[in-house]
Amino acid sequence: MIIEKTFASEEVMRIGFFDSGVGGISVLHEALRQLPNENYIYYADTDHVPYGTKSKEEVKQYVFQAVEVMARVGMKALVVACNTATSIAINELRQQYSFPILGMEPAVKPAVEKNCSKRILVTATPLTLKEEKYQDLVSRLDHAHIVDGVALPELVDYAEKFVFDQNEILEYLKAKLSGFELNQYGTVVLGCTHFQFYRSYFQKLFSGDTDIIDGSTGTINYLRKTLSEREITNSNGKSEICFFSSGKKVEQDHRYRKYLNYLDKKTDLS
Repeated sequence: MIIEKTFASEEVMRIGFFDSGVGGISVLHEALRQLPNENYIYYADTDHVPYGTKSKEEVKQYVFQAVEVMARVGMKALVVACNTATSIAINELRQQYSFPILGMEPAVKPAVEKNCSKRILVTATPLTLKEEKYQDLVSRLDHAHIVDGVALPELVDYAEKFVFDQNEILEYLKAKLSGFELNQYGTVVLGCTHFQFYRSYFQKLFSGDTDIIDGSTGTINYLRKTLSEREITNSNGKSEICFFSSGKKVEQDHRYRKYLNYLDKKTDLS
């Protein structure tokens, strides 16, 4: 069944971003940089965050409920800015909706392609790492058996609570990574969009030569290409963002915008 937009009176067709919480704001931030004239809807499923520690069946139900709400508002494209949701629901979403749907997956492919003999560490949620989609991805690409994985679910909680205290975060990461020889890794993959807020913290733990990568830039590059090919790019006007929280439109969006402001400051410092 193909579901179309149902609110015909809605004149603004937006690009949708969906995540279990605030992690997808890191991807939205990249979209605002590359596509500054577009209008956006950002949906955070705050009633059910985090996804990474829940069952596959629960997550799939939450994802479809959220996308149904977004489709009724009106979207010309959707970015599932959540690695866990992508691994579980992306194929079925594409079967059900007619607009282009882009997903996120841990950036294993670019990590392997640019690797120079050192190991690769993929950081993600427990559910992402154990999903068949991720396992197939690694099996297909990791012929040299250099990819390791580590689940960091508490980092999602830190991000949701806007906890960026350097000492607290570094202590947590050191404890979780204590079983790894960090100097062996040439690339660290941030396989959860929440983790992208902590890029600089990862960099402090690893060698300066270690690449810290994620899938945001590649995803938005592909989004821009998709919009262009379909001739639905908005090249005029100022972008607007409409925020939703678990089915309800957010009137006071200060919580979400402070994450965008945080990323703006990080970008200015980089």
